[in-house]
Amino acid sequence: MNEKSFLLFLLSSLSRISRSCVFFILQIFVIEGKVVLTMTLANGKAHQATTNGDLSKPFKVFVGYDPREDLAYEVCRHSILKRSSVPVEITPIVQSDLREEGLYWRERNKLESTEFSFSRFLTPYLANYDGWALFVDCDFLYLADIKELTELIDDKYAIMCVHHDYSPKETTKMDGAVQTLYPRKNWSSMVLYNCGHPKNKGLTPEVVNNQTGAFLHRFQWLEDDEIGSIPFVWNFLEGHNKAVENDPETFPKAIHYTRGGPWFEAWKNCDFADLWLNEMQDYIEEKKLNAN
Repeated sequence: MNEKSFLLFLLSSLSRISRSCVFFILQIFVIEGKVVLTMTLANGKAHQATTNGDLSKPFKVFVGYDPREDLAYEVCRHSILKRSSVPVEITPIVQSDLREEGLYWRERNKLESTEFSFSRFLTPYLANYDGWALFVDCDFLYLADIKELTELIDDKYAIMCVHHDYSPKETTKMDGAVQTLYPRKNWSSMVLYNCGHPKNKGLTPEVVNNQTGAFLHRFQWLEDDEIGSIPFVWNFLEGHNKAVENDPETFPKAIHYTRGGPWFEAWKNCDFADLWLNEMQDYIEEKKLNAN
């Protein structure tokens, strides 16, 4: 990484730090041979970017975070960084941080299975309504280079996602959370946001905190023709979608353990559990290596 790229990265990062966060710690470590720079703010928050390209404007990825699934978040993040050939900046959407900053004050109801059920819709706001950004649930495992996903982006759309037709048979999921049914279920679990689109600028903290679940999860601030489609392999639902032998078009590029992943005892034998466990082991080994 040259000095110019490093300086641009620091300036870009510092512009997003709140006025109370003045001090930071810079760390550099390695994942799969890639140098990874981590900036940890004084309030304990962190975001990361690989140093394998121009860091002046990395692709922004926001990952839903829930303390119950901390390991899932770490493995998801690791799987993206490990395979990415383009600079990425990964930021966890942490509800407690958003509450401290006055950006999230919505009361949690019993049907919310994670802490990011609604805070996910702050993605365009958190990206400063600039460029394209990805939101993804933490229970994803990426098997392909995220560059391939960015190549599907079409500026004529406000958002792009997999248009699932998903009606789960289970009444519970994860660690006993209620399984709910609603139109466009799982569409919002991985979304490419055209953050500067005029319609998405309407996703203010006030709207996200006050609008109904139907309005948000069904993308009712948009017309149908403003919602682009991407192949299902980028949000491959474990237990629902099927990979067909000898048909590469059906092979998952990102597995979504939407019913629950092997980090939950009840789902330790779910489909593709071995792939997630292998990635977890790789993450743990990398963490130990970097600690030394």
